[in-house]
Amino acid sequence: MGARILVRVQTESFDGAAEAARLAQGCTNIGALVSFTGLCRDEGGALAGLEIEHYPGMAEEEITRAALEAASRWPLEGIVAVHRYGLIRPGEPIVLVITASQHRFEAFAAASFLMDYLKTEAPFWKKRHLRADDSGDWVEAKAQDHAAAQKWRA
Repeated sequence: MGARILVRVQTESFDGAAEAARLAQGCTNIGALVSFTGLCRDEGGALAGLEIEHYPGMAEEEITRAALEAASRWPLEGIVAVHRYGLIRPGEPIVLVITASQHRFEAFAAASFLMDYLKTEAPFWKKRHLRADDSGDWVEAKAQDHAAAQKWRA
């Protein structure tokens, strides 16, 4: 049996603890559960919100493809990947990745792999809305994000 994979792209917030409990429920062979929640920063008070756009259907398909790749690289019991879209305010969660495995190394590696993918390759477009005048600009992945993702291509 392969890893249980759940991918959602949604406007609503999420409860990371509830998602982790749901993933682990009834699975006595899980020895490690790694969870990462990405939050919207306020950028020193300058950011009013982050607007995230995506292509419905395509984003879910691409994230699922990345999750399947993670499950083929590491012996995982389960994966949850939730990514929000729409206007997200500072302090609100944007993304959740949970990986479950028998051992911590695999769970940490898979979670890192998935977050590097989501940060650099997932089909999302982010626009910053500034407090001062509601002007904004499109946000690209940083060089350090691309460098982190590069290690998985070796």
